[in-house]
Formats: sequence, C-alpha cells, structure tokens
Amino acid sequence: MKQLMLGNAAAARGLFEAGCEVISSYPGTPSTEITEEAAKFKEIYCEWAPNEKVALESAFGACLAGRRAFCGMKHVGLNVAADPLYTMSYTGVNAGLVIGVADDPGMHSSQNEQDSRHHAIASKVPMLEPSDADEARRFAAMAFEISEKFDTPVLYKMCTRVAHSQSITEPAERVVPEHKAYEKTISKYVMAPANAIKRHPFVEQRMKDLEKWSETSGVNRIEKSTEVVSIRPAGYSTTDTTVQSDKVGIITSSTSYQYVKEVLGDSVNILKLGMVNPLPADMIRKFAEGLEKLIVVEELDPIIETFVRGLGLKCEIHGKDMFPICGEFSQNLVAAAFGKDVPQGKKLDGVQIPVRPPIMCAGCPHRGMFYALNKLKVTVFGDIGCYTLGSVAPLSAMDVTLCMGASFSGLHGWNKAGGADNEKKSVAVIGDSTFMHSGMTGLATIAYNQSNSTVIVLDNSITGMTGHQQNPTTGKNLYGDPAGRVDLEALARAMGINRVRVVDPYNIAECETAVREELEVAEPSLIISRRPCALLKEVKHNPPLVVDQDKCKSCKMCMKIGCPAISMKGGKAKIDATLCVGCGVCSQMCKFGAL
Repeated sequence: MKQLMLGNAAAARGLFEAGCEVISSYPGTPSTEITEEAAKFKEIYCEWAPNEKVALESAFGACLAGRRAFCGMKHVGLNVAADPLYTMSYTGVNAGLVIGVADDPGMHSSQNEQDSRHHAIASKVPMLEPSDADEARRFAAMAFEISEKFDTPVLYKMCTRVAHSQSITEPAERVVPEHKAYEKTISKYVMAPANAIKRHPFVEQRMKDLEKWSETSGVNRIEKSTEVVSIRPAGYSTTDTTVQSDKVGIITSSTSYQYVKEVLGDSVNILKLGMVNPLPADMIRKFAEGLEKLIVVEELDPIIETFVRGLGLKCEIHGKDMFPICGEFSQNLVAAAFGKDVPQGKKLDGVQIPVRPPIMCAGCPHRGMFYALNKLKVTVFGDIGCYTLGSVAPLSAMDVTLCMGASFSGLHGWNKAGGADNEKKSVAVIGDSTFMHSGMTGLATIAYNQSNSTVIVLDNSITGMTGHQQNPTTGKNLYGDPAGRVDLEALARAMGINRVRVVDPYNIAECETAVREELEVAEPSLIISRRPCALLKEVKHNPPLVVDQDKCKSCKMCMKIGCPAISMKGGKAKIDATLCVGCGVCSQMCKFGAL
C-alpha cells in the first residue's frame, strides 16, 4: 500500500527491505533519522558509534562477516570516515556495504557547505543520489545490489530537502539474501603496499564497468519533452533571447530535478541522474544530439557541468553562469533562471516581525559556565554542539569554532605558541558526546606534550544538538537500554591529567572559582561542568521563578545571561512561567533579591 513517507524514513525502509542486518552510525543532521527509523525494525541491529570513522569500520567488519551493513553520517562526518573509505575502495567488500551521507546545502545546521560528490570521485566509489522518498527507498536496496555485484562500498547521498520532506512510496517485503561466508584472502583485505598496488587496477576497471552499467540499468533516465514552448534562460553568453524548449536539454539530479519539473514540466528534455559517480558519458553524448543548449542544474559545485564540458559536445553548455554555486536552490530560483514569472508572496507592509535568533534553551546547563567565562574575559576555543550557541549575544563567550574535537588541540597550539601570556587567560570547551567523538586525542596531546591548558567538558548527559541521542558517557545505548559507560574523570586521569574537578553549572560562583583557580595552575587541568540537559524527560524541574515587582530595580542584570524565559515588560523584569524551569541562575545575578 502506498504511503506518505519522510525521506529518511523511506531510506530506512529501503535498508530493511534489502535485508540489511547491521547499522553503525554517528548522529548528524540531516542524516540522523535514517538510523533512528531503522532501529524500529527489530530485524536490524543498530548502534551509535563514538564517531563516523569507528562507525564505518564497524560496518565494514559486519559486511566481512557476510551481513549487509549500513553506516550513516552527515557530510562533514564523511571527512572523518574518509581514511577507511579510500582504502575500502581498494579492498572491496564481502556482503554489501552502503555508506549514507547527507549534504546540507544552505547550511541549515552545518559549519560548511561541502559537496560530498568530491569524496565519491576521489575515493573512486559509486554514488547514488535519490530525489524523493520513493527513490530513497528503492536506491537503498539498489545500493546493496551494486555493492555486491561490483565488489565495492557504495555512497548513498541524501540532502536536507530530500531527507526532511515527504512524498509517496510503496513499501515492499523484506528479503534477506543468503549470508556470504568469509574467506581469508590476504591479497584482498590486507592493504600493505605490495597488495594495494595490485588492487588499484581493479578499482579503475570497476569504475569503467560501473559507468557502462549505469548507461542501461535505468538508474539514469532520459525524459523527452512532450510540448514545445519558448523559454528565455538567463545568463546566456549568446545574443539569443528565446529558444524553443525542444532544443534545450537539462541534466540534473536530486532536488534540483524536482524544481525543474515543477517549473518546466514536460516542456524540456531532461537527463535525470540517479548515479552521480561515475557519470554516464555515452548517455550524455546521446542526450545532447540535436540540442542547441545543454543546461546543468546542480546545487553546490559544478561537478556534472565540469564533466559535461570535458566531453567535447557541439551544443552550448551552461550551468553556474545561470545558477549560484552557494546555497540551496528553490522553485523560484529555477523559475527566474529560465525567464519564468516568479510568484510573489504577500508583503506584510508596516508589520514589525520580531527576530528569533538562535539561543540556548531556558534552563540550559551551559549558560552558567558561559556567563562565568564571559565575566572572566578569557579567550574560548569552542567546538561543535548546541553549546556553540554560547557564541551568541549577550553571552558572546566563544572565540573560535572549527570542527568536531578541534577545541582542545586548538587551545594546546595556542598556548604552546603564546606561552604564559595565553595560558592564564584561555580555555577550551567541548560537549560530552563531541569529547568522545574526537576530543580525547586533543586531551592526549595536552597531557603528552604538557601545555598548561585548562579545558572544560560540558557534560549534559546526552547528544543534544541532533535530537537527544545517547553516547558512550550516558550509560545507555541507541535503544535506551543499559550500556557500558565511560567515566570521564577516570579517563582523564588515565590519560595523564592530574587535576580533574567537577562543577555544577547552575552555580555561577562555583564555575568562576574553578576556572580562576585552574588558570593559575602551571599544569594541564580538566573541569567537568556537569548537569543534564533541561529538555530530558527524566529531569525534574523546580517551580518557575517569579519577579517581585517592588524589589526589581530595572538594572537588567538578569538579562545578561540570555535566557529566553526572561524579558523586560513595562520597565520591569518578567519571567515566562511556561518556559522557566527554576534553575535559579538568574537569581544569582540579582543583587536586590527580586527573583
């Protein structure tokens, strides 16, 4: 029966139908729900790994054991997993191995806008790219078939719009293939140089075979125009103002295909790509025959366009001269590029729409620590997580955020370069999940190379920013069942950090004292700022605070912590009882006892 399904849920359904039995992933928007949805099928073992590299290596081990396996991550996570991926291209697989990666055009929740197709090309691994929920389901199963047919891991590329939109698909039954026995083959799986050099020609031939397969498999398809209209594409290098649509061909994929179809319908010839690496050269040449204009519509980098330009086609080729290289596309953007009328929404003339900047939640346990750091005027090396919002006004308590795990190692380099001048007024902060992901190595370099660095783990007992996933410090696995728990204090001491202390971030004075004291010590030190996320269901809150209007002096000190539950009304502080969790941080700011 046909169902309306979220793209990520459809991907999980496709994994289930294909007989996938093991999934190891690291949460990262917009990929997270693939693994969460897959965990609802009891037939699939699912887990959160400490990071994407570990997840991919675990999935690889499962495929060697003869079980179809999947590993999911977001685009920046593929950077972390690149080391095993590039060599895995040489080893090949036993049972099928599919690697899900979700790009984020427009950077809705990411620190960069990289295009994962580059990894597919560089690692010489095939990449499928669904454009809706139905393809998300079907391509997941197809990816396993390709993996086993061509002895290769397969990259399965989603993007925010496909992952988080809904469309129609028709689920099928689960089919589990016969388990493939593992055969010890040192020349295939031990990538010492003498073996690896012999595997490289296999990889090159495999890409040629995959390209030939993609020409006729149906994963890429040509849609001929059924009507002829005049269109006026923008950005043409010629003097033409209009062109007959049957003389125009569009090559596109993913959501860009959906936008093209919505704007132009069946009036143009379309080559819709489902496999974006390797690209089908012969199919593109055939498609271009008789065309005057060939237009590539693709988000982010001109990967398809560059390939097409290298084919020596006779028709005029356009791409990034018509479409931006930055940001996410839309129907209106495509319409404007093809000279179509762009619908205009209603304007709210004269209406002042209140701004809604991103901010830490009411009762966020990180707020007290960030206020203390702001007060102490220290340089703060930050990291990736919901606590990155500590950089936002009015706290503005973060100077640098680069990538997962970079805070500790960045501070180490900063202190080694600047010496005592930097050591006494600089700290690094990292979340508990991010620390397990890639912060331990930064702490190890601090301990090993002995920089006088003060580092802070913001332990809120969960992976917060991606939607409350468990991690190795929480004592629970993906299913919420009891699991092994990493003891942060014991781990830090075992790594060579002698000074380890725990503070309550709801106590501003305690946080400030701890930071001051550790900055004065001439050795590495770790502060664990520990209190569970205020949004966890098991957390019991105090009654909301109230404001004594007679005692409030309108000094606005309580506003300096940036809590969304506090505002100024009629010149007096006001607390929203529906938001306040009674953490008491604001009451520590008021010298008049008004809170």
